Amino acid sequence: MINLILEVSKYMMIFLMAVYTWANFRYFSFSDEERKQSICGRQNRVMFLLHFLAYLTLCLKSDSQEITAALAGFYAAQVLFFLIYIFLTRRFYRNVSRLLINNTCMLLAVGFIMLSRLSMNAKVPLDKALRQFVIVCAAAVISWLIPYIMERFWQIYRFQWLYAAVGIAALLLVWIVGNESFGAQLSLSIGGFSIQPSEFVKLTFVLFTASMFYQSTDFKQICITTAAAAAHVLILVLSKDLGGALILFVSYVLMLFIATGNWLYLTGGLGLGCGAAVAAYHLFDHVKRRVAAWKNPWADIDNTGYQITQSLFAIGTGGWFGMGLCQGMPGKIPVVEKDFIFAAISEEFGGIFAICLLLICLGCFIQFMMIASRMQAMFYKLIAFGLGIQYVTQVFLTVGGVTKFIPSTGVTLPFVSYGGSSIVSTFMLFAMIQGLYIIKRNDEEEMEEAEQR
Repeated sequence: MINLILEVSKYMMIFLMAVYTWANFRYFSFSDEERKQSICGRQNRVMFLLHFLAYLTLCLKSDSQEITAALAGFYAAQVLFFLIYIFLTRRFYRNVSRLLINNTCMLLAVGFIMLSRLSMNAKVPLDKALRQFVIVCAAAVISWLIPYIMERFWQIYRFQWLYAAVGIAALLLVWIVGNESFGAQLSLSIGGFSIQPSEFVKLTFVLFTASMFYQSTDFKQICITTAAAAAHVLILVLSKDLGGALILFVSYVLMLFIATGNWLYLTGGLGLGCGAAVAAYHLFDHVKRRVAAWKNPWADIDNTGYQITQSLFAIGTGGWFGMGLCQGMPGKIPVVEKDFIFAAISEEFGGIFAICLLLICLGCFIQFMMIASRMQAMFYKLIAFGLGIQYVTQVFLTVGGVTKFIPSTGVTLPFVSYGGSSIVSTFMLFAMIQGLYIIKRNDEEEMEEAEQR
C-alpha cells in the first residue's frame, strides 16, 4: 500500500508542477485584475498540495520515528510561514504582485523539500534545511521593509557614490581577508556566521549604475561609471569569483545599452567580455581545470570531472519522470545542495518537473521585464532591468554548469539552493522589484481616480 501511495504521489507532484507552471504563464494573458487574482489563488492551492505530497513521501521513506516527527514538524512550520508570508505581504501592500509572491513560495518550497531529503540522514537530521528556514524567515522580514522605503524615499539615486564605495570596500575586504572555497575567495566569517558580500554587492551595483545613467549618459559620465564598474569586476576576478564577475559584467553592459541605445557599446562590451574570458583561462589554473572538465569530464572522471559526471549521471538516471523522492543517489554529487541542486531535482523529480522549475524562473524574469517596460522614470526602468538580467544570468550559469552546457561557475540557483547570503540577497532583489511594481500600480490608480473626477 505504501509503495502505491509513493508511486501515485510521484506522478501527482509532476502533474501539479505542470499545472502551476501553466497558470504562471496563463496569468500574463489576462488583462482583468480579478481573473489574475483568481489564477494566483489556484496556484496557491496547487503549491500547498504538491508540498504536502512531497513531505508525505519523505515521512513514509524515513528510517525512524524521530526523523518522521522532525519532518512533520518542519512541514507544519513551513506551511505556517507560507500562509503568514502571503497574507502579511498582501496586507502590507495592496498592489503587490501576487505572481511574484507565489513564485517565491514555490521556489522556496522546492528548495526546502530537496534540502530536507538531502539532510534526512545527517548526523543532525534536517540540520541544513532548518538553518535555511531560519534564514528565510529573517530575510522575509527584511524584504517587507524594502518596498516601504522605495515608496517614500524616491531620491535614492542621489547616493550613487555611496553604493559604489560600499560595494568596492566589501569586495576588497573579501579579497584581502576572505575565506577560500574551491579555489576562490568568496566569504567572510563574522561571529560564527559566513557571509558572501558579493551577493549583496550585486544589488548596490545595479543601484549605482542606474543612478549614474539616470543623471547623465554623456561620454564623460559613461567613462566614470565604466571605471567604477570595472573596479568591481576586477576585484572579483582577483578574488577568483568569476561567476560573480560575469554577472556584474553582463548586467552592466546591457544596462549601458538600455540607457544609451548605442549598439557600439553593446558590441564593444561583448567583445571585451570574450577577450577577458580568454585571459582568465590563461591566468587562473582553476579556470583551466573547470574548462577541461567541461570539454571532456570523462578523461579525469575520478578527479576534476567527478562532479559534472555525477551530475550528468543523476540527470540521465532521472529521465522524464524521475526516480522518486529518496530513490536516487544525489548525495554522490559534491556540493549538491548548493551549485548542483538542479541535478538532484532532475534525478528524483524528473526532467519534466525540472523544466517546469526553469519555466517558473523564466516567468519571474518576464515579470521583471514587463515591470521595467512599464516604468516611465529611467532610474526605475534601469533598476528593474538590471536586477532582471542579474537574476536570469545567475539561473543560466547554474543550470548551464549542471547540464554541461557551459563550464561550472559555482553560483547558486536563487531561492532553491542552500546558502544564507544567496537567500537574503534574492529576497531583497524580489522586494526591490515588488517596490517598483507597487509604485507603478499606485500611480495608475491615482491617474484613474483623477480621470473619474
